[in-house]
Amino acid sequence: MKKFNFRKVLDGLTASSPGSGSSSSSNSGGVGSGSLHPGGTAGALREEIQESLTSDYFQICKTVRHGFPYQPTALAFDPVQKILAIGTRTGAIRILGRPGVDCHCQHESGAAVLQLQFLINEGALVSASSDDTLHLWNLRQKRPAILHSLKFNRERITYCHLPFQSKWLYVGTERGNTHIVNIESFILSGYVIMWNKAIELSTKTHPGPVVHLSDSPRDEGKLLIGYENGTVVFWDLKSKRAELRVYYDEAIHSIDWHHEGKQFMCSHSDGSLTLWNLKSPSRPFQTTVPHGKSQREGRKSEPCKPILKVEYKTCRNSEPFIIFSGGLSYDKACRRPSLTIMHGKAITVLEMDHPIVEFLTLCDTPYPNEFQEPYAVAVLLEKDLILVDLTQTNFPIFENPYPMDIHESPVTCTAYFADCPPDLILVLYSIGVKHKKQGYSNKEWPVNGGAWNLGAQTYPEIIITGHADGSIKFWDASAMTLQMLYKLKTSKVFEKQKVGDGKQTCEIVEEDPFAVQMIYWCPESRIFCVSGVSAYVIIYKFSRHEITTEIVSLEVRLQCDVEDIITPEPETSPPFPDLSSQLPSSRSLSGSTNTVSSEGVMKDSIPCLSVKARPVRMPPGYQADLVIQLVWVDGEPPQQITSLAISSAYGIVAFGNCTGLVVVDFIQKTVLLSMGTIDLYRSSDLYQRQPRSPRKNKQFIADNFCMRGLSNFYPDLTKRIRTSYQSLTELNDSPVPLELERCKSPTSGLATRTSEAAPGFYRNEMPAVRQRNQVHHLPEARENSYNRSRSSSISSIDKDSKEAVTALYFMESFARKNDSTVSPCLFVGTSLGMVLLISLNLPPSDEQRFTEPVMVLPSGAFLSLKGAVLTFSCMDRTGSLMQPPYEVWRDPNYTDENEKTWKRKLVMNYSTSSQETGDHQYTIICSEKQAKVFSLPSQTCLYVHNITETSFILQAEVVVMCSSACLACFCANGHIMIMSLPSLRPMLDVNYLPLTDMRIARTFCFTNEGQALYLVSPTEIQRLTYSQEMCDNIQDMLGDLFTPIETPEAQNRGFLKGLFGGSGQTFDREELFGEATAGKASRSLAQHIPGPGSIEGMKGAAGGVMGELTRARIALDERGQRLGELEEKTAGMMTSAEAFSKHAHELMLKYKDKKWYQF
Repeated sequence: MKKFNFRKVLDGLTASSPGSGSSSSSNSGGVGSGSLHPGGTAGALREEIQESLTSDYFQICKTVRHGFPYQPTALAFDPVQKILAIGTRTGAIRILGRPGVDCHCQHESGAAVLQLQFLINEGALVSASSDDTLHLWNLRQKRPAILHSLKFNRERITYCHLPFQSKWLYVGTERGNTHIVNIESFILSGYVIMWNKAIELSTKTHPGPVVHLSDSPRDEGKLLIGYENGTVVFWDLKSKRAELRVYYDEAIHSIDWHHEGKQFMCSHSDGSLTLWNLKSPSRPFQTTVPHGKSQREGRKSEPCKPILKVEYKTCRNSEPFIIFSGGLSYDKACRRPSLTIMHGKAITVLEMDHPIVEFLTLCDTPYPNEFQEPYAVAVLLEKDLILVDLTQTNFPIFENPYPMDIHESPVTCTAYFADCPPDLILVLYSIGVKHKKQGYSNKEWPVNGGAWNLGAQTYPEIIITGHADGSIKFWDASAMTLQMLYKLKTSKVFEKQKVGDGKQTCEIVEEDPFAVQMIYWCPESRIFCVSGVSAYVIIYKFSRHEITTEIVSLEVRLQCDVEDIITPEPETSPPFPDLSSQLPSSRSLSGSTNTVSSEGVMKDSIPCLSVKARPVRMPPGYQADLVIQLVWVDGEPPQQITSLAISSAYGIVAFGNCTGLVVVDFIQKTVLLSMGTIDLYRSSDLYQRQPRSPRKNKQFIADNFCMRGLSNFYPDLTKRIRTSYQSLTELNDSPVPLELERCKSPTSGLATRTSEAAPGFYRNEMPAVRQRNQVHHLPEARENSYNRSRSSSISSIDKDSKEAVTALYFMESFARKNDSTVSPCLFVGTSLGMVLLISLNLPPSDEQRFTEPVMVLPSGAFLSLKGAVLTFSCMDRTGSLMQPPYEVWRDPNYTDENEKTWKRKLVMNYSTSSQETGDHQYTIICSEKQAKVFSLPSQTCLYVHNITETSFILQAEVVVMCSSACLACFCANGHIMIMSLPSLRPMLDVNYLPLTDMRIARTFCFTNEGQALYLVSPTEIQRLTYSQEMCDNIQDMLGDLFTPIETPEAQNRGFLKGLFGGSGQTFDREELFGEATAGKASRSLAQHIPGPGSIEGMKGAAGGVMGELTRARIALDERGQRLGELEEKTAGMMTSAEAFSKHAHELMLKYKDKKWYQF
């Protein structure tokens, strides 16, 4: 039967019927879409570009996850393979080896991981979940899969233990019973240790849940069972009885054996450690309270906090290590969580930055009956993973090669750059390595298992993360890895906030005043721009040389108030304000303001933060070139910045918010434009602005929800102001308080549109005259019921008139209709779907650029879409994506005596013929609802695609894929959509995320070569690809978790130890726990569930030659194992046959000469 390819049919339908998925319109400003005649101009323009992308090029696939596992719960280590596993509360498992070996797998149920157990050197892992299910994971493939699952129905799992080189897993339950599971078949054995048989018959109370299980290092036939109430039972598996019992009056948290199997140590809830000897179980051999105050003789030590875990590890040439967590004295309540290391008489307390979840001692040998020789301690904290070097007396920590500190400060924004200039990574690393922390152990990271190769993906990738403390981190993300290159602290530009000072800042952002909100980076020119939550913009330039200089700052007064305009006439309102009027508003801060804020005085012209006035030493790397701050206006705080763009070629930075637009010349350090959004339309606004609802009191404005600190609404901080039909409250993790929802007004930063049919302006019969709208006071009931409904029946007074600038874009384009040549332009997109083109008139020569003013003039051109504008891009007539012009980087602090004159080297990225012959270009604009492609300079709308009607786009980007451009969109309903350009044909539409939260909305970003990422949790970055080619080659890019390693041989026990060391070597678990002896377990007790990996595990192995070799090796191993079992069974049958033959011969000889009556 022929396979039906739906995606190819989709391509054919969209190509043959432009009106279905995309339609064209000749109206440059209309929202509606109409068809053009085939012989028209737009039809001729359509036929020029042959698109090469089809739906076969696209597929969604997760690639790798970086960062610290969120909410960890369990830890395990394979001492032979040297890989580490971490379980989390969300049911995830992270398996780590050498750098590049980093695997993430997820339980489908999402239940928390209680415990992890490696099958040492077997390439398998057992996980116990909070839903009382055991899972067996196959690690012999690059993406682990579950082979078997066993669901307990009547009892809850509390502890598991798997002896080394055993296929029988001991499982302790909350009822105090111990069950045994066959790892190979994942079937429950009929052998059960019931709690009432383990304790003495005279005991009247239940011992509690099982908190510990371990077999004796001396005798594998003996099992040590620890109960929560302080009872320890030494169980003889063969005789099925308790050989000895130990009682203590404090609850037990953990137990560990001495390697000789004659002693064991317990940790208790009163902060004590007890050492027990099997020969005298009546009382502890030794009792210590390591952190308790010394008392008089005969008196019990003062109780301390519980010791949650203890490990007792021996050394051949030194005293044993006793390592435990907790146990501190109660009178030291402010002390941080600690790990205590007792080595001989020395006691070392290591204080941690976060609570300890679990720790493990890493030892050389996997055999429990040998000297352990510990060399490191792996400590899993709530927000970090550290390894302590035990081989050095000061116990330094190892330098962590994994990116476990992404969340050092909460991530507030991200940026992703694929195929960036190759020298950038080396340059950033050479600068950042000088600021690395010192004092690490000189030994290599001990978790170095697995195997990893570079793979076919060789282009450089860089990820940038902005954080709540104002820091910015640059990461090398090449070849599926993540390594920090360089860290920039933006807070060093500002004065430190004192405890009694800075009331003006606290009223705007209660905490995290330096939080990074948006970042813009030009890799070619190395210009870096950042905007913060306190309404500031910092421009950085990269230099290899250290300098000491003062920081230049500008203060900008951005104001737009429709209510203050009383019947303005066209004659009295100039189409554009005089540029000279803007210059006084920009001045140097000099560390102070000329308006002092005090109680009861209206704040005006005060910035949120104070820039350092003294000369500042700036180390090599990114150095602050200019700081721009918005100031308070008439008692109202500045609104947060919602859009940001910078052009190194033009020397201009532009940013906007819900009030207006600011354009600054960062070469001459002057403000070119500071204007409200409404004023940008004055020269050609053909539609009357709609009325505004009554202004709320200014006390509420100062406490605006948009201006709150990250501590109030993290992780719900939006990357830009959403002005769509859908309320943001549908995405928030926590509902917006009623008073905020009730009091939202057009002055709020979270303005939204309320009518689908409105293009952003409303027609009036007399558009030439602007009249003041009458302000009507709303009744209290109407105010209480105010919401942002998508219904078009809401009164026009509820429609928001405050228009935010949501997107900015610098490009060499046609500023006006029917221009013959391209010129510098600034595209401005607003929250009401309007696009304005602003012409930038730059001085002609390079010398004049530093002295002559830059003219910023509106071109009068308008384009419109439905929903807030998100992104712009331009293509030439051949369909190639045009990059914005940039200036080639040159060290600003480099001095060369021979080079007297220096000229800026600009790369304009457009063909000469395009400029001379007046050729056209395509402009792609995407909003929250639709995408449009316009032809410039004619401003003809060629293609329209309504992306979504019921939701809205959160992130959109024009990216390069297989040398062709396409539009990638991430929708609020979780869909990822790809459209070809310029025809806007749908290539991919996948429901990737079933639930959407604002963390993902804030951090999701696309980049070239089919790559994307988002913050999947507060501590982890998830990378994915939408490239079919990369999905096919993903197996070659991932590391191998399992590598064939010979199990180390056990040490020679010697003749005397073999003679008197117990009978552990002759213990046969198969005979004792097998079905023939123990019988079958009750079917209602546990249910076996075959895993997908049991069938698909072999199919999911790595592709290519290595995958074939892996599959062949595994098949040979399994075949050899089966042949060995068959040989053993054959030998047993032969022995039984010989015995039967001998017995029959003897019986025949006995009765050979007897008569019938003698029987």
